[in-house]
Amino acid sequence: MEHKECKKHNKGGRPKKGATEKLSYRIGVKMAATDYFCLLTQAHDAGTSPSEFMRECFRNGHVRERLSEEHVGYIRQLCGMANNLNQLARKANTGGFHDEQRNCKVAVARIHELLTKIGI
Repeated sequence: MEHKECKKHNKGGRPKKGATEKLSYRIGVKMAATDYFCLLTQAHDAGTSPSEFMRECFRNGHVRERLSEEHVGYIRQLCGMANNLNQLARKANTGGFHDEQRNCKVAVARIHELLTKIGI
């Protein structure tokens, strides 16, 4: 009778995984050499395997959409305005701010308008 009771106890070993925990799907991904070595480096730095690193990226990461042509144009305009604002600041430092005050206010207003169009 004692022998039968021993068989009911835990036999040892790892418990079975549930259906949601099993890794049953495989996806092949082609990478350039630089991307592959970048993945290996990041996985090594994180202390995980490349597969586990990619799974964590899928779970917790997000992919941003590429910039539209409209947004690229806005960014170009912002770069130009930043250049103009730097030039105005240089003039203000050399010749006094009172002469360039209006130009600075106009530049700041245009920059604010573009930032609201972009959504920042």
